[in-house]
Amino acid sequence: MDFDKDLRILIGKRISEIRVKNSQTQHDLEFLTGIDSADISKYEKGKRNLTIKTMIKFAIALKIHPKELFDFDFDIEKYKIDE
Repeated sequence: MDFDKDLRILIGKRISEIRVKNSQTQHDLEFLTGIDSADISKYEKGKRNLTIKTMIKFAIALKIHPKELFDFDFDIEKYKIDE
């Protein structure tokens, strides 16, 4: 199991869900964050790694607390960290 990829996908889905709930487009987020809409699409699909700085930009643009990006079910028990 690839927890990094799974987390990227789950966080991306949250960004998309909140954006749609707020009636915002990817172009709206592009204007508010300075992140190209093509890259926003990649973040929403979990195809790009999010930095903390990028998550904060999304949170500000979506008018949410950053912790809301992590509001999803995640079964940590199915993952093992390689030492």
